[in-house]
Amino acid sequence: MAEIDYYEDVRQKLTLGPLYAPNHKKIIELMKIFWTEEEIEILSHFDSADKSISLRGLEKRSGIPKDQIKAILEPLVKKGTISHIATKYCLIPLLPGIFEKYFIARADTEENQKKAAEIYRWMFKELLPSLFYETGLKIFRPRLPVDAKEKLIKIDESIPVESQILPFELIMQLIEDYDDFSYITCQCRLIGDLTGEPCEVAPAEMGCFLAGTIAQGAIKAGAPRLNKEEAIEYLKKTEKAGLIHSCVADNTVESTLFVCNCCSCHCGALVAAKEHKYSATIASNYVPRIDGEICTKCDTCLKKCPMGAIYHIYPNQPDKSDEHMKIREEYCIGCGVCATNCPNNAIKLVKVRDNLFSEKHKIGNKTFGELLS
Repeated sequence: MAEIDYYEDVRQKLTLGPLYAPNHKKIIELMKIFWTEEEIEILSHFDSADKSISLRGLEKRSGIPKDQIKAILEPLVKKGTISHIATKYCLIPLLPGIFEKYFIARADTEENQKKAAEIYRWMFKELLPSLFYETGLKIFRPRLPVDAKEKLIKIDESIPVESQILPFELIMQLIEDYDDFSYITCQCRLIGDLTGEPCEVAPAEMGCFLAGTIAQGAIKAGAPRLNKEEAIEYLKKTEKAGLIHSCVADNTVESTLFVCNCCSCHCGALVAAKEHKYSATIASNYVPRIDGEICTKCDTCLKKCPMGAIYHIYPNQPDKSDEHMKIREEYCIGCGVCATNCPNNAIKLVKVRDNLFSEKHKIGNKTFGELLS
């Protein structure tokens, strides 16, 4: 009888809806960083990532006593490589799922974290673009900057859309809705640091913004507590750096508790969008419009645009009357970074769509929050 390849067996089970762990040697390398041979044998008795199992169920399948199984699984929960909710355990996809939990926990050895970071950076560059394109998966949407409602949004009545600014579109709605705020390190920029490819836009410490119950949990674990004024200043700092406020692509409470602040050079979703022109982020309802009378062609918007969607069209005419900045709307996700960073207030956000994002966004049978719980 052929020897069972437990790593291959579990690889096939790391599937949730359109997410899967590709059949590639580097994926097996990553799994061997996460799990020893003893651990992977226990995990082979799990179902796929859309199903949970109890210790009693694992005991029946494996013949190993519950106490022994629990002793093996609890360190994996602590490291963030499996999920434990109530009385049941569950496999979770490599990304999103293990990636966030593992690098938030940072409970593994430094050597293993660096090895895992190197493979994840490779995944971001080589695997995610094709996976997003093949599956059509779109996970995030942007929230507009702090001053969007007061300073950045221009209502164009000639465009046949509702002029109402919807609360879920604005990052400031979080400040109004909650009292507890915090932030944690950006996992995507962290693996850049660990692999010698640090982000030039913002440090890893300028990471994900948390509100409400998620913030309360992070604060208990040692994350900093922010009051409303400090939260606003933190968000403004991320915007001035050129980061996008990215949240889950729906209009549920989940999209308000956890907001990533993303760069397009390290974010798994945005790397694919910028380098391969396929976006795993759904564009906001707004696009930027440049007032040519005010614009000084200083290139600030061009340099800050996370998506590389702004061009400086240099003049041909002797009087330079044809010089202008050009926005390629097909690559723009309407994040508002260009508008909030324009030193002359020459860019306004104009509403062109009425996407409501009303349905709860799920990957397979789980929400993004459930993947990280």
